[in-house]
Amino acid sequence: MSRKLHVKREDLVVVITGKEKNKRGKVISVVTKKECVFVEGVNIQKKHVRKNQQHPNGAIVEREGPIHVSNVMLASKFDARASKRTVAPEQVKA
Repeated sequence: MSRKLHVKREDLVVVITGKEKNKRGKVISVVTKKECVFVEGVNIQKKHVRKNQQHPNGAIVEREGPIHVSNVMLASKFDARASKRTVAPEQVKA
């Protein structure tokens, strides 16, 4: 059974864990059954393609791979959290 996810298509997200940590991108698609998202420019994988009309000799195509939804956060929420952590110099008590 699929549940409601905190991201949807066209949202700007930040990857918060894994090898692609701190990378930003726009959500291309969401797969609710597997609870994963495809983010533009993140988790690039190589796919070997057979010969066809578009690739007469076959090819190695790079495309985005899935990322689990728990590993991404909305960019606006991420920036708000980061600004909370940094303290302005005048707020520091001497």
